[in-house]
Amino acid sequence: MKGEHYMSITTIINIPENILLSLREPIDVIGLEMKRALALRYYVNRKLSLGQCAELSEMNKKAFIQYLSKHEISIFNFDSEDELLEDISNA
Repeated sequence: MKGEHYMSITTIINIPENILLSLREPIDVIGLEMKRALALRYYVNRKLSLGQCAELSEMNKKAFIQYLSKHEISIFNFDSEDELLEDISNA
């Protein structure tokens, strides 16, 4: 992966000031929490792989698996053996 370049997109999300004040969190922490919530959703809905969700969450795979566990989401939820083998081959 060293030396590889990936396209990255930046987007603006408008959050009302009163919400930001109520949260009392630094904006970078709020942004990271949003990315992690999105990664959870994409993982549960099988839109992204575990590795992709870990990357989106700015975590390594082990930390993301622990994050899933904290949210009571199992990494072992496959409909068939073929689906499990496909996910393993894509890892």
